[in-house]
Amino acid sequence: MIKIENARKNYNSEVCIGPLDIKIPKAGITSLIGPNGAGKSTTLLMIGRLLNMDEGQIEVANLDVSVSKSEDLAKVLTILRQENHFVTRLTVRQLVGFGRFPYSKGRLTKKDEDIISKYIDFLDLTELENRYLDELSGGQRQRAYVAMVLCQETEYVLLDEPLNNLDVARSVQMMGHLRHAANEFGRTILTVMHDINFAAKYSDRICAMKNGEIAAFGTTKEIMEPELLSDIFETNIEIIDGPHGPIAVY
Repeated sequence: MIKIENARKNYNSEVCIGPLDIKIPKAGITSLIGPNGAGKSTTLLMIGRLLNMDEGQIEVANLDVSVSKSEDLAKVLTILRQENHFVTRLTVRQLVGFGRFPYSKGRLTKKDEDIISKYIDFLDLTELENRYLDELSGGQRQRAYVAMVLCQETEYVLLDEPLNNLDVARSVQMMGHLRHAANEFGRTILTVMHDINFAAKYSDRICAMKNGEIAAFGTTKEIMEPELLSDIFETNIEIIDGPHGPIAVY
């Protein structure tokens, strides 16, 4: 479980995220949605200890992220930010191999190599594994980064806008991979989503944020309500029944 109690981040006298109080159950996919500036990425970064809280406490699998040892946290939690800037020229396989560092400390074993291959195959990167990152499209690089965080084999995976740089077809493919990782590997995936309908189709739960606060949290069915979404996004949103579940229409 991810447990957030009274977490707050103060950017300045006018911009504050929180206080946040929520318990996100283990397993499945939970998506954070909301308008720009709602606090989605800030919340994710605080959970992943990439951004310090000014108040409150966050626990992941009973580990306090503020005080736990990095080597312990790295075996429980992994996070992928929107901005990935690797200045070194790396191949796809080298990048994915970074996910094994908490275990190998840079000395890859055969087991590590097998796990690296597993996630390269899982993200359909086999034909690209020896290509350099700067030779790939944005979508291919995004898949490589996701393969890297999955390769860390943590129970909790945090993804900030994993559909960045992906077209519709690749977005569907990516969410299918994440759904499979949650179902087959038992991962607990927390993701920031820009597209409400992708969140609705692939998530077990949705956390809707507005003005730095949690406006609503529940199952996809509970959150996909026109009045609720219209209030959160401050625009008229209708919900229609689609072949695979509710669809938001702007």
